[in-house]
Amino acid sequence: MTSETNFTQQVRSLIERTYGRSQLKDSLLERAMAYFEVKAQQSVQADKYQQQLEEIKAKIEEGSGKESAALQQKLHKLEREQRNFQLQLRLERNERNENLLETCHKLLALCEAEDIEETNRKSAQFLGTLQLISPTEGKKVAQLNEQHKALYKAVLALRLLDRLCMDKIVAEPYISQYLTDIPPEQYAEYHELDPKNYKVYIQQVKIPVIMAALIQDIGHYHPDAQQIIYGEDGKLDPCRTLDMESRKALLQISYRETIDYLVHGIGLTQYIGNSKVERDKFNQAEHKKIFFIKHLLKTSINPLKGIGNLLKVPQIYTSIILSTKVKYNYKLLPKAYQALNQNAERGTCSQAVVDSLYRITGMYPQGFGITYIPRDSDGKALDRYEYAIVNRLYPENPEQPLCRAATRQLSFISRGLDIIVKCEDNLYLSAVASNLATMSKKRLMEILELLASNYKERENLELIPRCWHAGEFFSIKENQKLWNKAQ
Repeated sequence: MTSETNFTQQVRSLIERTYGRSQLKDSLLERAMAYFEVKAQQSVQADKYQQQLEEIKAKIEEGSGKESAALQQKLHKLEREQRNFQLQLRLERNERNENLLETCHKLLALCEAEDIEETNRKSAQFLGTLQLISPTEGKKVAQLNEQHKALYKAVLALRLLDRLCMDKIVAEPYISQYLTDIPPEQYAEYHELDPKNYKVYIQQVKIPVIMAALIQDIGHYHPDAQQIIYGEDGKLDPCRTLDMESRKALLQISYRETIDYLVHGIGLTQYIGNSKVERDKFNQAEHKKIFFIKHLLKTSINPLKGIGNLLKVPQIYTSIILSTKVKYNYKLLPKAYQALNQNAERGTCSQAVVDSLYRITGMYPQGFGITYIPRDSDGKALDRYEYAIVNRLYPENPEQPLCRAATRQLSFISRGLDIIVKCEDNLYLSAVASNLATMSKKRLMEILELLASNYKERENLELIPRCWHAGEFFSIKENQKLWNKAQ
């Protein structure tokens, strides 16, 4: 890409900060992998210090005079070494904690605003941008989707949190205490009604939800988990479907190591200041926050009707939209809720929470390429189809996506209108596509020639496309303004 909008650049920067890989080794993922690599060694070293100290103390009790003085010197030296070792571990932990906190705040700034309408617009832009910069074909689909998934899931979890609080679907005491006296019907105005407590709510609820979403699968990158994913010789396809036994072992390792990374790798945020009262209050809130993140992670495994659904439902949805499986198929993305509803039927997650997410996203994911039949001013269907891109959340009818037109009279445009694609015009639906089949092949070829960028692409496209891959269109800076006010 030659150039991108500032927003697209910021999204890419967040991808690098979270699950990116570089020579600097400073992303959330790389920091966790480095921690996993040295964790066992550090544990051995900590035990060794403890053992040596106990041995010397025992000798001092037994010894006398001259020997005791030498042992005391040795004891002080060892205690100093142990303190330095512990200090180093604490500094590393603080650094990881600060980095993760900063990442959470950067994400919040990109997907939230003062009012809920603007928050939903920015979240749609974030999710849509992630979708549109993710390849939909080729060899890098799984690798890049893996990098993008955690951020996508985190934004969905935030919007789902809003919805669940507005509808009072999940009662969670920890969250309720930070909602103070705000009733569900006034949740959307919380930031205006009580700005001071809303800031506390962000720190104690929204930030932990982002943290939980970002680290939920970090344990997958522990060496023991990687051995299951890649096989003992490291040559197996990581995108293959695992057998039941391997999958169970992977999930157990991943959960154990994720919790360990949360508690010992990230730990509590350090209080900065001189007030003992304030420090005690701060530390108490930090302990509660860590407990809440642990609670989210633990209950997301089998959430029933509880708060674990806040992670579980977006996790399932994201695993389909940004799939890392061999059988990834862009065309099937709008069928994500079939899988979610099946999971709810099996008791894997809550149907009420699935319905809440459906209300937010609708059937078609943000950034999805829609093909539709336009109509004239009299409402008569025209003899062509056009391209549009899903660009807003909360469609009135979940099956009728809110889109930005990407073509007009078969020409690509960068300043299209916002439209609602009705079911009777949407080529994704087979009944509509079969209506278009009555059009002559010659006319369909003419349309294809105008919309396909080159002959090679035309060879692979269907005459009646049910959807379109909008990534190439989005690679042009002017076309990345799908969320600006339509002209």
